[in-house]
Amino acid sequence: METRHLTMISLGGVIGTGLFLSSGYTIHQAGPLGAIIAYAIGSVLVYFIMLSLGELSVAMPYAGSFHLYAKRFIGPGTAFTIAVLYWLNWAVALASEFTAAGLLMQRWFPHSPAWIWSAAFIVVVFLLNILSVRLYGESEFWFASIKVFAIIAFIVIGLLAMFGAIPIAGYDHAPMFENFYSDGWLPNGVLPIFSTLLTVVFAFSGTEVVGVAAGETKDPSKAIPKAVHTTVLRLAIFFIGSIAVMAALIPWRKSGVDASPFVLVFQSIGMPFAGDIMNFVVLTAVLSAANSGLYVCSRMVWS
Repeated sequence: METRHLTMISLGGVIGTGLFLSSGYTIHQAGPLGAIIAYAIGSVLVYFIMLSLGELSVAMPYAGSFHLYAKRFIGPGTAFTIAVLYWLNWAVALASEFTAAGLLMQRWFPHSPAWIWSAAFIVVVFLLNILSVRLYGESEFWFASIKVFAIIAFIVIGLLAMFGAIPIAGYDHAPMFENFYSDGWLPNGVLPIFSTLLTVVFAFSGTEVVGVAAGETKDPSKAIPKAVHTTVLRLAIFFIGSIAVMAALIPWRKSGVDASPFVLVFQSIGMPFAGDIMNFVVLTAVLSAANSGLYVCSRMVWS
């Protein structure tokens, strides 16, 4: 794999339900400014962890990644436990991703059973992984590109709506940043910033795939540092930028997990086919996560 594959694999592993759905919960609990602070803290934590993993991956680019570092520096028992728990984490996530993909397809094919779609996606993702690591890297590059494009479009359209260039339902003026301070800067206090960190850290999980992919990357000493630095910077921009736009356009009391805040914003702008477009993007996000999940699962079991 090349640097572009590695960067997109790391981005693709992170951008999923944590951003597309759980972000609404964070805004509702911590308030607009509190949500931004929580994601900023999460970004710093991820950056420190990725710097450490990046250093180890450059020095020892193994396909088993942190499991083998634990074996070398702590002991085989710890390493075995880490590998099994990490495999179990992704194996369970894989089942939920394929189930979600089947349910998402029912939006367009309401009378078809979800298990048929789940089975079809299992076959596709299995083939992408089993044929070659290059094919996996290429497919993940395009899966992640769709998500990244959707988020950039969301931020740009949202900013235009914030500053009055695009009309938005419920406002006869440019909303600007009034949702940030209309009920006070921290309407629920400081504590929810820390209580939502669990959701925030969950949203950032997946960046560690870079360490697992390091063993199958061309010229890891150059590719890994570039992937680590650019990934964390882009994630901070995507997550904090998206949260800022959502919080500015959706009153924080209306945010939650009942509907994706991305869909709520697009619908309030009156964008045609908003639901179908976001359904496609979330389906891509789910398949991307399943693709990366099967990849890291197989590497952990093998190592």
